[in-house]
Amino acid sequence: MRTVVFDLDGTLADTSGDLIAAANACFALRGHEALLDPAGDALIAFHGGRAMLKAGYTRLGLAAAQVEDLVEADYLALLAHYGANIDRHTRLYPGAANAVRTLRDQGFATAICTNKPEGLARDLVDRLGVAPLFDALIGADTLPLRKPSPDPYLAAVERAGGAVASSLLVGDTNTDRETARAVGVPCILVTFGPEGQGISRLAPEALLDHFDALPEMVVRMLG
Repeated sequence: MRTVVFDLDGTLADTSGDLIAAANACFALRGHEALLDPAGDALIAFHGGRAMLKAGYTRLGLAAAQVEDLVEADYLALLAHYGANIDRHTRLYPGAANAVRTLRDQGFATAICTNKPEGLARDLVDRLGVAPLFDALIGADTLPLRKPSPDPYLAAVERAGGAVASSLLVGDTNTDRETARAVGVPCILVTFGPEGQGISRLAPEALLDHFDALPEMVVRMLG
């Protein structure tokens, strides 16, 4: 079966506001002001919890070793705060749910492959009301390796009942681009994230400006 695999954060949903709020909560517990900006630091948010903590503590001018210690010390606290407030600001990107439904109506299997911990990812898609739209979900801790290793993508396609040779990845970062390269499948990168059209620097097979265009694009690429 032809399969479309989606990243989650920054691809299906704008999760940056809740992610940055979780990082800023960690900084506040240590007596610091908000070190990350929900708008200006959205791209950092889409690279994960450790990336946000590292960016924030680095801005305090701390030594690299101290930054790394603080990142590891605060990571679980960040996940806890995020899990308790996971959908306060998060929204699906316009047209995302309808595009996935259309693909399924056209006979495609659909899956999520994310570097968000699986439990948090499942909770989020449940709260967003789109869990039934996906045949499989692979998170950062589902397997020993995460993206850009090919293993999570391969598992997502397999669990969705699809064939890797007839699949593609829809994502928003270099991690997704490198994952697609590692597997040897086409990659569509969205342009409505923080980088905008700048994401074209990664030379994906296609760029997606709005989810309304996705079904036709996928049919053209996978047949």
